[in-house]
Parts: sequence; structure tokens; C-alpha cells
Amino acid sequence: MRPEVLYPLFAQTTTLPGIGPRLAKLVERIAGRNVAGLCWHLPTGLIDRRLSPKLADAPAGVVVTVTVTVDAHLPPPNRRLPYKVRCHDETAGLTLVFFHAHDDYLKRNLPVGEQRVLSGKLETYGGHLQMTHPDYIAKPEEMAQLQRVEPIYPLTAGLAPRLLARAIQAAITRAPELPEWIEPNLLAKMKWPGWRTALWVAHNPTSEADLSPGSPARRRLAYDELLANQLAIALIRAQERRPIGRKIRGDGHLRARVLAALPYSLTGAQQQALAEIDGDLASPYRMLRLLQGDVGSGKTVVALLAMLSAVECGSQAAFMAPTEILARQHLATLEPLAAAAGLRIALLTGRDKGKARTATLHALAEGSLPLVIGTHALLQEDVAFRDLAMAVVDEQHRFGVEQRLLLADKGRRSHLLAMTATPIPRTLMMTVYGDLDVSRLTEKPPGRKPIDTRTLPLERLPEVIAAVRRAVAGKARIFWVCPLVDESDAVDLAAAEQRFEELKQAFPERVGLVHGRMKGAERDAAMAAFSEGLIDILVATTVIEVGVDVPAASVMVIEHAERFGLAQLHQLRGRIGRGAARSTCLLLYHPPLGETAKARLNILRDTEDGFRIAEEDLRLRGAGEILGTRQSGLPDFRLAQPAEHADLIALAHDDARLALARDASLESPRGRALRVLLYLFERDAAVKTLRAA
Repeated sequence: MRPEVLYPLFAQTTTLPGIGPRLAKLVERIAGRNVAGLCWHLPTGLIDRRLSPKLADAPAGVVVTVTVTVDAHLPPPNRRLPYKVRCHDETAGLTLVFFHAHDDYLKRNLPVGEQRVLSGKLETYGGHLQMTHPDYIAKPEEMAQLQRVEPIYPLTAGLAPRLLARAIQAAITRAPELPEWIEPNLLAKMKWPGWRTALWVAHNPTSEADLSPGSPARRRLAYDELLANQLAIALIRAQERRPIGRKIRGDGHLRARVLAALPYSLTGAQQQALAEIDGDLASPYRMLRLLQGDVGSGKTVVALLAMLSAVECGSQAAFMAPTEILARQHLATLEPLAAAAGLRIALLTGRDKGKARTATLHALAEGSLPLVIGTHALLQEDVAFRDLAMAVVDEQHRFGVEQRLLLADKGRRSHLLAMTATPIPRTLMMTVYGDLDVSRLTEKPPGRKPIDTRTLPLERLPEVIAAVRRAVAGKARIFWVCPLVDESDAVDLAAAEQRFEELKQAFPERVGLVHGRMKGAERDAAMAAFSEGLIDILVATTVIEVGVDVPAASVMVIEHAERFGLAQLHQLRGRIGRGAARSTCLLLYHPPLGETAKARLNILRDTEDGFRIAEEDLRLRGAGEILGTRQSGLPDFRLAQPAEHADLIALAHDDARLALARDASLESPRGRALRVLLYLFERDAAVKTLRAA
């Protein structure tokens, strides 16, 4: 149960003054349904109303707060013209301008002969001072409360700034005093305020410095959120890694057959990763490991060799991929290797129906099928295994934590190996995959050639097509990637279908098309035709981003490259450079390029190191865009910015593990405070693991 001290923060926003049911729906869009959500909705700017000059000294173009006497109202001859009010102080005159004004309201609030305090942007028009629609009109005795710094909050249509600001101030006023969950030594070293003080300071900035992610108040709040995240991950990891009572130690006979069938030797990094996996499998604890490797580093072979350990012990292994294209690609890669080991391997996707599917399900249930590759279809209720000992989840960031564990739980808490070809910075690794041990493949298999990457403006498209014509004449195969499937009036981007039609005119019968809206059979046919050389050019969307392996493809053209993320461009480029031919990647952009887009393309041109590219992508774009927040399992942080608070992620990671090492059940005074922290950031599921342990 959530601690009673937090009840005020988890009340509905409708309990705040001025927030009725209609406005609550608008507030929910930006901050959620409860009071805590408004506390986490931090300002992104400020308006400084402290400047209070005489009119003669007031600078134009800035916000000022001035005291004037009202001289006269000048209603317009018709409603389409502005309503004006003349005012003055002892140094100069000022005209107030109102459009679509209500006369009675203005006469009531600006009575002739009386003094009023006005706050708004001062301008000059025709040599005279003017203020259009003052932000505030108040009596002189209210001057003190107007002369302040006003935070600016992100809004949504229909939500007035002042109303939101009032609601947020009411929300932070309700914030209770909470037990301190940060170690006193760390708090003193960082010079951080207490939690409630930090919240108040963050919402009441007095300068631009207070808005910075590096300000003490914001770093304190970010650390709180990151610590809750890391503590939750550590608790879930502890639960998932409890002893399962089965050790897997194969005798190596199947693995030896596959190694003999490989046309190359394993790299040092592959051997190291395999040794780490073998160590996990041989322990009494459940393996939860991530195999992280750049494009073409040989993760799939390592996964197969690991799966064979389970098969050598008489058990089964499953391999789940996020798309059917990728699943079929893995089948094509692994089927001949499994055959060399004398094993049958099958495919199970959502497209499989009828007798073939029934036969596969029966073979899995009775145990005669040791290996299966599939999509989300593997998670369906009617898919049962006789003894699933190991689950492999490829492109892990496309699945949620629950989905990967759902597959592993098809066995008796099977060992889990997750894989990703998306290089991820270390700080993000902790927030996304903190419950997993990590192995990295940092070498590429021998024979991989560097890719010549060039950037070109789209106006040079005719030259690109001429170069493609020469490449086709030289028996090259070309990927041509477009960001959209069809024409869009809203965005002026190349459309795959349109580009397909245009290239078909230039290269009759030699062009194919693949995109996500096509039926699976059509996509497979186009991919097969490209792989077999029946067509030379494959026009595609990012559906080919991962797993597509056509060694003969040596040219990659990416239109509107400035619209893609760095990691995605790197993944796409990884589809070429897999064969003996020299490979070229052409990044076509629409000028002029912004500074960020220019930096992104320059980095890609300068390096093929996926880990360096990932670090730069984090710096340039932030965490959510690298992985896709909704699909990645990346926490939806409200206070922490992984790119700005990287040092705090590492600190929280270590702090959470130390806290649990000292007090695994969180029963000490600090442990109790950490429980409050978990509930505060809605990590309720993690607290439940304490009771389940």
C-alpha cells in the first residue's frame, strides 16, 4: 500500500483550485491525472517582471512593471479597431492598446484619475510608448506581488498559462515533508537542498541559471528520480535472478560441429562473450544477459552456440525477433548451421496457419523440435515447450521487459539472452538494461571492409542516379531508402512508392519495393528477388534497418538523411559492406542543414564505430529519440535528462546496489525512506518484490 504521507500528491488534479473536469483533461495531456504530475512539470523559461523604471527611462522591447495614472479611455468608432487607454507617470505618457476589448471591464479595472500598476512588454509606435494587452493590471498596493520572476511552463491548446501556474503552485504547496532517502554524506558533498525545498526552488526560478539541468535543485530532483529507477531495476533483477536449481553444461559436441562448419574463426570478442554466457548457464542462478554488438559483429552465431548448450543437455531453446523479415533472415542464417549439427530448426510467425503450424506446436510440446525462431507469435498461449531452458530475444529494445520475461517464463524460469545491434551509451544501458549483465562484441568478423560514406544535397539526384546506373552495370546491388511509404502533403519527403515508380522507368524490370504496409508474402518475394540477384535495386523504408543480410549489396542511398537519427542511419548503413566488393553509402539531404543535422551527418561520415556514434547521438538528441521511448523500455523520465545527468545515473546505479547489499529488505530507517521514494515515483511493482521475496 502507498504510504499515507503521499496521499496528497496522488489526489486527482480536480482537487486543486481552479481545475474542474474540463480543465483536468487538458492538464492530463501534459502532466497526468494526479497532483504529483504537476510537481514534475518543471518550467522551461521565465519572465522577469522585477524591472520597474520610470517611463522616460524604460527600454522598449522588454517586460517592465510600471506605475501610471489613467488619463482617458478612447473607445474606437467601430469594433474592428483597437480600444486605447491613455496613461502617464511624472516622466512620460503611455498608451495601452486592447483588441476585441470589453469596454465595461476596462473602465472598471482602469478608472480615470486613479493609479494602476501595469506589467507587460513595452514598445514604441510612432515615437510614442505603447503596451498592448498588459499581462497584469493591479492596484498600487499589489505592486510587491507583481514584481517577481514568473516561470513559463509547457502548455497545451486551451490551457491558460496563469491558470496552470496557479495549479502548480497549489500542487507544490501540498508536497509533504518526506524522510530523507539520500545519504547525508552525499547530500553534503553535492550541496543539494532537501526534497521539498528543491521542488519549491525548481518551480520558483529567480534567474536563467535556476532553469539549467545543472542547478542544485534540478540535479537533486533528477537524482531522486534516477535513484528510484535504479532501485526498482535492482529489486526486479534480484527477484528474477533467484536460484532456479538447474545448471546447463553441454558436452560441446554440437557446438564443435557448428564451429567446423563456419567459414571463419570466432573473434576474440565472440569467444569472450561465449565464455561469459557459459559461466552464467553453469551457475545455479538464472542468466539475464544482454549481448550488445555493433552491426555485423556476429551476435547471431554466439546466440546459436549458446543455445546449443541447452540442446546438448536435452532441453530446448527459442529465438524471438521483432519482425517477420528479421525472423526469416535469422532462419536463413542459422538453418544450415543447425543442419551441420544434425538439428532441425523451425520458424513460427503470425502468418503460419493450419497443419504446418499445428505440426510445429506439437513438435515443441513433445520436445522433438529443439530449436525454434519466431516473432511475437512465440508468446501466444497455445505455444508450449516440453523443456525450454534458454530464450534469446533479438533487438531487445523493440520489446518491453514484460515481453522478454514472458518468453523466458514459457520454461521453468529459463535462462535469458537479450541481444541488440543498437549501440547504447553506458549511461542509457543502466536505465534500460540495468537488470541485465552485459557482454559487448567490439570486433567485426575478418574481411569486413570499410564503407565509403558521402553526403550530397538532393539537387544532385541526377548524378546519384547516373552513379547507380554505373554500379548496376558493374553487377552491384543497391538499397535505396526513403523515409515515407507514399506521398504526404504535410511533409515534403521522398516517398518509397513514388521513388520506386521513377526508378522503374530508368531501370525496367530491375527494381523492387519493400515497406511495412505490404503483405508479408509480397515483402518476402521482393527480398528474395533482391538477394538472388533477380533485381538490382531495392527501394525500401526503414523496414530493412535490422537483420537484412545480402552480402552482394554494396551501395546504400538514403534520401532525406537529415530526418533520421544517427543510430538509425548507422543501422541502415550496416546493411552493406558484408561482401567482398567495395561499398558506398550516399546520404542525400535537403539543404540548408541545421547545426545538429550537419553534426549528425559529419559524425557518420567520419566513423563507423557504433559506440562512438551512440554517444554522439545521446549528446545531440537525447535518450528518448535514440531508442524510441515507447518501445524501448526507456523510463519516461520527467525530471532527469540522461544526456545531462549521466554522472547521476552512474551514482544512482552504485547507490541502489549498495543500499540493497546493506539492507536487502529495506527495513532500516534509510530503507523505509527508499520505500517512500519508490512509491513517490510509482515504482509500486518493485516494492511488491520485497514482499514476494
